[in-house]
Amino acid sequence: MSFGASRDGYGEALLELSSNEKVVVLEADLGKSTKSCWFRAKYPERTFSFGIAEQNMVLAAAGLASSGYIPFASTFSIFCERAFEQMRNGVARPGYAVHLCGSHGGIHTGEDGSSAQAIEDLSVFRSIPKLTVLHPCDDISARILTCQLAESRHPSYTRTARNKVPRLYEGKESVLRIGKGVTLRQGRDVAILAVGVMVHRALDAAQQLSKEGIEATVADFHTLKPLDEDLVGELAHRCGAFVTAEDHSLIGGLGGAVAESLSQIHPVPLERVGVKDRFGESGKPEPLMDMMGLTAEDIVAAAKRAITRKETN
Repeated sequence: MSFGASRDGYGEALLELSSNEKVVVLEADLGKSTKSCWFRAKYPERTFSFGIAEQNMVLAAAGLASSGYIPFASTFSIFCERAFEQMRNGVARPGYAVHLCGSHGGIHTGEDGSSAQAIEDLSVFRSIPKLTVLHPCDDISARILTCQLAESRHPSYTRTARNKVPRLYEGKESVLRIGKGVTLRQGRDVAILAVGVMVHRALDAAQQLSKEGIEATVADFHTLKPLDEDLVGELAHRCGAFVTAEDHSLIGGLGGAVAESLSQIHPVPLERVGVKDRFGESGKPEPLMDMMGLTAEDIVAAAKRAITRKETN
């Protein structure tokens, strides 16, 4: 099994897109961490550095988009939140295709501590009209989806992660499409929908459940907005019970998006695994994930609760 970090996939995508001279890259002092520095090293004339001025970066990106360029701007996820108003009024409201990438999202960031752990960013940006929201699970999916953004007419927010995780899309790149979830494992008892670093944990949970005679579907919902409601509906009919898993607040993230969808199309039991209404802490990623209830074992327990609710309805 090989490993990769989604932030590396973002950097690789920028290099792949570099043959298009309309692609430009913007940084807010953290290009080395977001991996936009790889593009800067080869194309300094198409890279703009703003220092610690995220709002200015986003509005400059809007100006570039209005002039026919395809801007990709990046910083840490927590600092992307500073530019919410600029993304809303300067980018999304006039409809400019600016692509903002926030690295180091979630509790998995670890030692950076609670002040730097963005656990509400997906919710924040999902609330902006017409904004695409992505959270890929490995470097391969991050690369493919970022490249697809260059063809999009809509603005976007993508969250990437610092740490390496198992690669899930080696040789499977063709299945990745913005707005379409990917079913990684088939089962009829419960559907586990996951994003980011929680996808491989969902697969681990499914293996544990299988040993107990419970077969779970596992789907990567890398696109939180627009949500693949066709797949949600299909799984609701087939499985009749759901678990969502995310390294993000339970408020407004993947679990919130799926709950909104299910309430309208096919109400079935839903259990959510994510960060409860609290801030993070400083520490190594794995102990923190355990503390926050973001382990494969937590997904297993949630799946059993969802199945029990299905059977008693």
